[in-house]
Amino acid sequence: MREEDVASLIRALASPDETVREDSASAIFRGGTGLVAPLLRDWLGDPDVARQILPRDAGPQITVGLAVAPPHFDLIRAANGSPRLADVPRDQDAREFELEFARGIRLDILTSREPLGSGAIARYLQKFGEGIQQIEIRVSDVDRTTELLRSRFGVQPIYPAMRAGAGGTHVNFFLVSVATGGKVLIELVQGGA
Repeated sequence: MREEDVASLIRALASPDETVREDSASAIFRGGTGLVAPLLRDWLGDPDVARQILPRDAGPQITVGLAVAPPHFDLIRAANGSPRLADVPRDQDAREFELEFARGIRLDILTSREPLGSGAIARYLQKFGEGIQQIEIRVSDVDRTTELLRSRFGVQPIYPAMRAGAGGTHVNFFLVSVATGGKVLIELVQGGA
């Protein structure tokens, strides 16, 4: 998916038309999950990793995380009924809320607290502009999954151990290569709502 397409779809998430918002969310979600589908198939081929990825009966629970400029963040939030803001640790310099649509489509909308802040989202926006910033995968145990991915697939986590995430979650991150030639940030998420 081209960056221009993603930027246009992000803007459409603020449309007053619910169908336009849902279609845009669906396209973004397909694009984001498509980036990691081959990688996730490999990981799920390992029974121990597969046991960590939730929910087990309906396939993995994936959320596509979008970095958006602060003004777009507010417009998207208002157009979608002003969902509750996540409780993000202050040191992460981020604001965030989730959107859920039919068919398991989940988007995490993220922005920086300060436009020229020092957090990961501000740096992403400064370097790349708005776009798919991360793919979140729900797991039962972040540290166990991190160790399995490190030892069996050779991927290195950003942090040596899980850390606090938004909404009372525990998280760790991996920057992984994808088939399209780029890299994507994968966030393992444990706990929370």
